[in-house]
Amino acid sequence: MKTFNYRAAVIAAAIIFMSISCQTMSSVDDCKLQFGIVFNEGLHSEALDGRMLLLISNNDKAEPRFQISDGAGTQLVFGIDVDNLDPGENAVFDASVFGYPLESISKIPPGEYWVQGLIHIYETFNRSDGHTVKLPMDRGEGQHWNRAPGNLYSTPQKVHINPGSDNMIVIELDRKIPSIEPPQDTKYIKHVKIQSEMLTEFWGRPMHLGACVLVPEGFDDHPEARYPLIVNHGHFPHTFGGFRTEPPDEDLEPVFSSRFGIDGYNKIQQQLAYDLYKDWISPDFPRFVIIEVQHANPYYDDSYAVNSENLGPYGDAINYELIPYIEEQFRCIGEGWARFTYGGSTGGWEALAVQVKYPDFFNGCFAACPDPIDFRAYTVVNIYEDKNAYYPEEDWKKTLRPGRRNYLGHISATLEQSNHRELVLGTKSRSGDQYDIWEAVYSPVGSDGYPKRIWNKKTGEIDHSVAEYWKENYDLRYIMERDWNTLGPKLRGKIHIYCGDMDNYYLNNAVYLTEEFLENTKYPYYDGEIGYGDRAEHCWNGDQERPNYLSRLRYHQMYVDKILKRIHDSAPPGADLTSWRYKR
Repeated sequence: MKTFNYRAAVIAAAIIFMSISCQTMSSVDDCKLQFGIVFNEGLHSEALDGRMLLLISNNDKAEPRFQISDGAGTQLVFGIDVDNLDPGENAVFDASVFGYPLESISKIPPGEYWVQGLIHIYETFNRSDGHTVKLPMDRGEGQHWNRAPGNLYSTPQKVHINPGSDNMIVIELDRKIPSIEPPQDTKYIKHVKIQSEMLTEFWGRPMHLGACVLVPEGFDDHPEARYPLIVNHGHFPHTFGGFRTEPPDEDLEPVFSSRFGIDGYNKIQQQLAYDLYKDWISPDFPRFVIIEVQHANPYYDDSYAVNSENLGPYGDAINYELIPYIEEQFRCIGEGWARFTYGGSTGGWEALAVQVKYPDFFNGCFAACPDPIDFRAYTVVNIYEDKNAYYPEEDWKKTLRPGRRNYLGHISATLEQSNHRELVLGTKSRSGDQYDIWEAVYSPVGSDGYPKRIWNKKTGEIDHSVAEYWKENYDLRYIMERDWNTLGPKLRGKIHIYCGDMDNYYLNNAVYLTEEFLENTKYPYYDGEIGYGDRAEHCWNGDQERPNYLSRLRYHQMYVDKILKRIHDSAPPGADLTSWRYKR
């Protein structure tokens, strides 16, 4: 029996590993491979500005453009800015181009891959603040680069990639994403669009606001009725979501939800949408007008419903232009005691933000799983005290901060990974994704006309001067605490916040800090409500009776009783409490 030489085996294994690594992972300096992405004059006759993306996948489960995510199954993307790129001119990708999740094409193991090119087209805006910026205008899709109408892309092709080879793989953009048909009005759902004077002036070109309006049962039969208005904030709605006048399709092929581990979740969604319709037309359901606001903009699928140096006066435009127009068109009461707002995630932050920033305009907010409402817990970062967003200060090691988890605490992405993905998709806060829109809304304008970075997108180093600007203008807990002497009397009884204690993005951390302040308020006590869902993930909205996969589909029914009670407790003398309470 031979004696096992452990030291020799370790050395041999290391040599083999390094040999394999050298064969499969070229260094940036050694990599000669290039990709060239080009579009021809027949597809688009003029030069283009935008973000050119190289997409690479090891499978054909879907087009590469639909396989980029924070999840474990993400494929590869590399990006460069192009300015005035002419038809027939190559946009060149070499080993120096930054990518996600591999930083360079030099790191791609040799093999067969599906490749695709896409350009996210930018337009030029000459803003009233004197800055000229290039940004991707929303084209009806809600700011999704991989399906934005007008973007050019290529048919996926299978190629052999070898970073050590000295050649260029040319990809020709041969397709254009078609336009999106506008939704049609129905008996219950109407679509409104206006040109905003405020936003048009700021952006230097016509800018519009819209809304998907759910009108109450009996609206046409009761012309004397005047209705309370409920503003549902959230991501861009093509039409009013979660409302269906027909039972679920019997022939609908069931789809498995990997998030909830449930087969046929699409049928559940249809059933819950039909349930809302049945509730909506029932005799005792209160007759409200509910709107979902459409405020997609050049940075994101919505504006966060507040005024911003980079996005313009969206808060004022929504509240003083769009909402009065809707209230006139749909016979709303049009007074602060009869307006309410709710939403989840982005919409949760917006619901609380508009209540805080326009305290007399609304009579109550219901903020579910809100984006960070206290920037001491900007997910898992304290932007005021931490030096780096991606990892804490440690002597000998670097522990990357988590970015996404499940209800058991299992991590699927780090903050660094999520931000690097955004950086590849767009520089200067132009990715159209989460951390970039927070930056675009909250930051002051930089000297180049784009938002000042809260942290270096590549390294994570925090700019505390930007953090102080965020604090004074958008840290909702801080603003309430700072101004409670004047805000407190106006907000009493209006604040309701709900969050799962295992929110996927750690949003519950900021709710804890806000609760600590609110529960200790005096003169007056805030007299609202804060609730947590045990092991509940993102989108939990305060429903303690149903699992999250069901309760997240019932936002429109969730707060009806509380709104009714608030109206009766706070309406001024002589207020109309009856014309909108008809049975049918």
